[in-house]
Amino acid sequence: MNAQTTFRVERWTAASRIAIGVVVVLAVIAAVAPFWLGPGAMDRLTILFVYIILAVMWNALAGYAGLVSVGQQLFLGLGASFNIKLADWGVNPFVAMAGAALIVGIIAVPLSFPMLRLRGGEFAIGMWVVSEMAHLLVNLDPLVKGETGTSLISLNAFDAPLRRNLIYWLALVALLVLLGALFALLRSRVGAAIQAIRDNEEAAASVGVRVTSTKRLIFVFTAFGVAMAGALWLATALTFQPKAYFSVQWTAYMIFMVLVGGIGTFEGAILGAVIFFAIETWFGATGVWYLVGLGATALIFALVLPRGIWGAIERRTGLRLLPVGYRLEFKLPGVKP
Repeated sequence: MNAQTTFRVERWTAASRIAIGVVVVLAVIAAVAPFWLGPGAMDRLTILFVYIILAVMWNALAGYAGLVSVGQQLFLGLGASFNIKLADWGVNPFVAMAGAALIVGIIAVPLSFPMLRLRGGEFAIGMWVVSEMAHLLVNLDPLVKGETGTSLISLNAFDAPLRRNLIYWLALVALLVLLGALFALLRSRVGAAIQAIRDNEEAAASVGVRVTSTKRLIFVFTAFGVAMAGALWLATALTFQPKAYFSVQWTAYMIFMVLVGGIGTFEGAILGAVIFFAIETWFGATGVWYLVGLGATALIFALVLPRGIWGAIERRTGLRLLPVGYRLEFKLPGVKP
């Protein structure tokens, strides 16, 4: 019998199955961490969770759907401002966080109609313009008092340790739910359609992909996720000043995390957020030089490692810990694997 070429299409690998197990173990450890971690560590971990959410959401929009935005601070600022409004109306502040994210997700639906008509740089700049308009409108809110801002006063009704634990657990749950939902979405037929649109919108449409509705889905989903991150950040900071939450610096952070970690890879966004968190922890006190360093680092990675750290690792080793696509493996006759 003559040897034949054999093919195998796979999604899960031994490494990815181990990775999922590690994720489950880490989630359990993180859930019980408040019982043995100090207040400072709890606050830092909450911030890390927020950074991971921001990085993964921007990567989903730009890395997977090809919708590069420099205005995602729009949703972060609206998430925080609606949290303030709902709490002021008597809603429990923790319920208000989820409620604010939901409201922003609903707002993102009509917003998507004009924005998704834009392409490339037009979409990127258009999102920034809408963010600036929203910033001005929030400044007109008597509750916010312009750039003077306000505070999430209702959180003061909770004992400090309890409040810290609840914020931490809510951030952890938000992280796991958002990342889990996105992972499942990207592994579905919709996820394949999203990536097809990124690669070639016209070709995707020619094979039956509903381009606009698919883009709208990822646009609204990421708006909801970023808004949730904004509400959680407000809970950790307590104070709300519009210029701080609607600053384009937030999107710059998201871009940095994704570029360094690996755009278009699920693992890369998480890795980039961890790296950014470590850099901020060690060098954040250096002021303007910290920002200069971030910009220089992002530029270097864009030139030297355009696919980021994880993209380079994946290309050289084939390692996939959280695969969202398929991989074709084949064996040629007489060639050892």
